[in-house]
Amino acid sequence: MPASHRQPALNCAFGLMGEAMQTVTLPYGSDQTGLVCGYLFDKDTQGQAIESKQAEEWLAARGQHPGQFIWLHFNLANTASEKWLKKHAELGDEFYETLHEGQRSTRIELVDNMLIAVVNDVLHDFSFDPADISTLFLNVDRQVVISARLKPLKAVDRLRNAVKSGEPIRSSVELLTHLLRDQADVLSKIVRDAIQRVDGIEDNLLAGKQNQKRANLGELRRVLVRLQRLLAPEPAALFRLLQRPPNWVAEIDSQELRHATEEFSMVLHEIATLQERIKLLQEEIAARVNEGNNRSLFVLTIVTVLALPINIIAGLLGMNVGGIPLGQDPQGFWIIAGIVATFTAVAGWLAFRKRDDD
Repeated sequence: MPASHRQPALNCAFGLMGEAMQTVTLPYGSDQTGLVCGYLFDKDTQGQAIESKQAEEWLAARGQHPGQFIWLHFNLANTASEKWLKKHAELGDEFYETLHEGQRSTRIELVDNMLIAVVNDVLHDFSFDPADISTLFLNVDRQVVISARLKPLKAVDRLRNAVKSGEPIRSSVELLTHLLRDQADVLSKIVRDAIQRVDGIEDNLLAGKQNQKRANLGELRRVLVRLQRLLAPEPAALFRLLQRPPNWVAEIDSQELRHATEEFSMVLHEIATLQERIKLLQEEIAARVNEGNNRSLFVLTIVTVLALPINIIAGLLGMNVGGIPLGQDPQGFWIIAGIVATFTAVAGWLAFRKRDDD
């Protein structure tokens, strides 16, 4: 091939390779910057999807858009996400310290006139396994909402679908409130599923079908305790926030946030009630198991008592010594049999009378 034609061919090949590299889908569910989704909310309150490049431009000139706010959702499994945030988002050190904390209970704190929220949520394929709980981190101010998670979570995806479908969001705090309500809805569904399981166990128990093990109820109860511990908002931080919200939070947003926390508290109360119900079922199953064990032990005791006279007499008569009574008597066997039957009847009468007295 002539040199004049070789160079355009190489350029075309490299161009195709570049396009192929750009269209590669990353395994993290995000773009190369770690952004899962981004939305810009204008005065009409409906979110418009944006990409990382548009987000960079908007953040660089955020002061020129007083009537807008932006929501950027990142995947922490992509290591580029934290680098991008440090480079383009003006977040405090408290937020990055929170990202590297261990799993803690849900909380919302006011730090440097910004809201930092730690929201624990369940995975999409939640199967009542304590490991199916992960954390969502948020940084909220008047114009920017940053959320980041390590694994796909139900509540934030519900919020994402709501925004994608055009549901109006008035402010950044309303977005946070919407997320808390979505989390309460997810938790309510989990509670309903748990109640159905408990109802089935209780119906089988009332029908006399004790095919359910206490371990099943114990495992379910441990999951509910973990959910309550992780998802319950820390009361002290939430109380301080509701009493003294930031000056950029509108009164209606403050009221909506208070209502959302009240709804969440009702769901947590249902979890506590269900835990108490499971505890009572465990006690009932334990009582029935103990009753069955006592019945088996009583039968074993009766058999032992009834066999005691014949064992004693058989042991005495089986000794190879002289002077065994009735050894030469033709009716000796029947006499001994009568004595054994008499003692057995007396022992059985005493044992059953003891049981009737109990």
